[in-house]
Amino acid sequence: MKFPDPLIRGTLERRYKRFMADVTLENGDTVVAHCANSGSMLSVKEPGSEVWISPARNPDRKLKYTWELIRCGRSLVGVNTAHPNALVADAIENGKISELTGADTVRREVKYGKNSRIDVLLETDGKLTYVEVKNVTLSREKGLAEFPDSVTARGAKHLQELSDMVAEGHRAVMMYLVQRQDCTSFSVAADIDPVYAEALKTAKAAGVEALCYSCKLSKTEIKIDKPLPINL
Repeated sequence: MKFPDPLIRGTLERRYKRFMADVTLENGDTVVAHCANSGSMLSVKEPGSEVWISPARNPDRKLKYTWELIRCGRSLVGVNTAHPNALVADAIENGKISELTGADTVRREVKYGKNSRIDVLLETDGKLTYVEVKNVTLSREKGLAEFPDSVTARGAKHLQELSDMVAEGHRAVMMYLVQRQDCTSFSVAADIDPVYAEALKTAKAAGVEALCYSCKLSKTEIKIDKPLPINL
């Protein structure tokens, strides 16, 4: 995924009201950027950090910028949760995720379950594969990516719905997309949300598959890189 317009460098002043961030640009101006991330953003919201924002393409949008990247140590981290579904769908279509190759059709945001939408739905020779995607930015220990960064009842609900799809005879995959390049493994942050951690174990026992891939990030593009081992 290439950014359609050049990103603008700045310094993070604060993230607040969940969906807003004050960013000081290199010319000294401070702007309000949309923060497309509903999580706690633990470990990726430190004031004073180097960040990059994108200009809004819609001239009528209230907030004229969107927060895209933050530098954490030597790694860029993608904080915009609007991107992972498209990144995964594109990688599947281009054969970059070996566990999910060969699909005849790849669809996004398809209704299923109890008033939900699956992030990516694959159909191969008439068989369906349901793929739920979660954006991962949390890293509290060197080399370790974690999810979630806050309690997520919605995430536990998605795991149950994936289990329901397996019970109906379909394939279901929980995909964790690590939008950072300084991690070598993935685990669930059970201390943050023990209910979610237990829900994942239950879902795996029911036949739901879990995959994790990292990303390569630059100021011009984000692309899926390689699989990471999952430690539960």
